[in-house]
Amino acid sequence: MRIVFFANTDWYLYNFRLPAAVHLQGQGAEVVMVSPEGPFGERFARHGIRWETLPMDRASLNPLREAFTVRHLTGLLRRERPDLIHNFTVKCAVYGAMAARLSGVPAVVNAVAGLGYVYASNTVKARVLRPVVSTLMRSTLGSGNSRVILQNPDDAEALTRLRLVPEDRIRVIRSSGVNVERFQPRTDRVDGAPLRVLLAARLLREKGIGEFVDAARMLKERGRTVEFLLAGTPDPGNPSSFQRDEVQAWHDAGLIQWLGHVDDMPALMASVDVMALPSYYREGVPRCLIEGAASGLCIVTTNLPGCREVVTSHGVDGLQVPPRDAASLAGLIMQLDDDRAQVRRLGAKARERALAHFDERLVIGRTLDVYEELLASPLPARAPTLGCAGE
Repeated sequence: MRIVFFANTDWYLYNFRLPAAVHLQGQGAEVVMVSPEGPFGERFARHGIRWETLPMDRASLNPLREAFTVRHLTGLLRRERPDLIHNFTVKCAVYGAMAARLSGVPAVVNAVAGLGYVYASNTVKARVLRPVVSTLMRSTLGSGNSRVILQNPDDAEALTRLRLVPEDRIRVIRSSGVNVERFQPRTDRVDGAPLRVLLAARLLREKGIGEFVDAARMLKERGRTVEFLLAGTPDPGNPSSFQRDEVQAWHDAGLIQWLGHVDDMPALMASVDVMALPSYYREGVPRCLIEGAASGLCIVTTNLPGCREVVTSHGVDGLQVPPRDAASLAGLIMQLDDDRAQVRRLGAKARERALAHFDERLVIGRTLDVYEELLASPLPARAPTLGCAGE
């Protein structure tokens, strides 16, 4: 049995979908990763996984270039003849579904982790693109032998209400999962040390990056010694991204410590106390939040789709801050700086939630259940630890 994973970056496939691919290969299926060229693709070979590149510019709006991408993907699928293709992100889901139909792939899974820039932004460009993207989604995602995997019930309600996907084709699987053995709570916190607050994400405005920096500035002006760390890089493919020189200026001014791209996220998580993501982006379930929760960090985020899957109740399993409100964010961080017992208590509750809902073994099991709905023949033998657990 052969399964294709298709995404718009090799980085995404390597960081978010490698565990599922490795599991499938271990059970006797062949997984082929497909993405544009990038620095992470060569790493798949270390795991015995083949990687095929695709000429694709995820920021392109040129109809001829986009048609060429779909044509190239169609040819690749005709050569590979997979039993199933699993597409990730809105653009790849639309193109992957088109190419699957043209090449005769018998089963299609479209994973949409958040509705992205087109639906999150209110810029002229986003408003112009929205009806075009909606039409493409409506005509591709819910057709044929297919399912759409979403990461939160808010997105499921939105896609159903907008009639983009039939309700019976939607499955909700909360997050892409996290390795709860790699991400562990730290045990060596030092009393009296400065509170360390981390934001780890693509450097997009809608992720609340600006509010995070403004909160750092407010606390610095008050003489607080809270340390603000920012992990991530600008995203040139997204028009909402901060530029490198802007972020470097914050670092040089001493407002934040900009770490850039970080490979060893478990080690970074083990060095901080709080994970903040004041996002007003249309998230799926943010990866940084579930990694932070698994690491036993106190989570500070907004009560918006995706984020509320991790912090379900303010003051119970984390803290919720109003979106676009740097002053409120600064106030919550000062509260945590003054009450380290609360930091520890909320971190322990976050870890409990991660174990119950975001363990990657549960997520992989639920994903394979979706595959089983579509495949003509059963998957190879599945490990019993990956059985589907109740939400």
